[in-house]
Amino acid sequence: MAPPEEGRDRSVRPMESSIRTGLTRGSTYAGYLDLDRLLSAQHPRSEPEHHDELLFIVQHQTSELWFKLVLHELRAARRHLADDEPAPALKCLARVKSIERTLTEQWSVLATLTPREYAQFRGVLGSASGFQSAQYRAVEFILGNKNAAVLAVFDGDPDARAVLDGLLAEPTLYDEFLRMLARRGFAVPSEVLTRDVREPWEFQPGLVPVFRAVYEDPDAPWDVYEACESLVDIEDNLQFWRFRHLRTVQRTIGGKTGTGGSSGVGFLRRALDLTFFPELYAVRTEIGT
Repeated sequence: MAPPEEGRDRSVRPMESSIRTGLTRGSTYAGYLDLDRLLSAQHPRSEPEHHDELLFIVQHQTSELWFKLVLHELRAARRHLADDEPAPALKCLARVKSIERTLTEQWSVLATLTPREYAQFRGVLGSASGFQSAQYRAVEFILGNKNAAVLAVFDGDPDARAVLDGLLAEPTLYDEFLRMLARRGFAVPSEVLTRDVREPWEFQPGLVPVFRAVYEDPDAPWDVYEACESLVDIEDNLQFWRFRHLRTVQRTIGGKTGTGGSSGVGFLRRALDLTFFPELYAVRTEIGT
């Protein structure tokens, strides 16, 4: 007599009897995630539709979703710092760092798009450009790279303009961190605490001794030291993202101007000179001297 298992297709895994079936749309995975809308939001414009245009759209849509979460976490971290709660703020920043690494790695997917492939549908973008990403600009604003001049780009989008106007008038993540340090007894200069938060951050030499004390004093509060390093991590990761963006654009369109009117690679290269937390880098020169 043959063994009872003989002849059975072992590649088919039986479904567990406890798995729910016959669900209504409102209680399903697809319903919870609103997949009907999400997966129908890709609208290639090339005619006939170019195979690689879907890659280009999905790449940028997923980036926007990640930027939405980054902004959500940075707002929460800023709120926790304002409430003297560094521990949950650090948790939010840890998540931001993981998202940044994911965003950076995504460029490797877009880099599979060859110059010839992109050229075949680039024209349908018209003047659409990543420069017009309100969420990316919001991330830059909350980190301190504020530029009121770019608001004009969003005059045609009142909702986006309102978000950016709000962030322009609000303290940055760094502002709230420094205010927390002052409340905890660190000698943060008064001009830093009373600065016009609508202005982009400028290097404050008076902060360097403050951070030197944090880094050199073994008895300095660990959460303050950890927050300093987390801010450096966030800036480093964003710079890696900027660099991968630059290199992906360079290998795809070379020296062409951007679809939004920028100089393209030259514009992206200048962005590498922007910094959010310059004192946290400057202090490294002073440590141990």
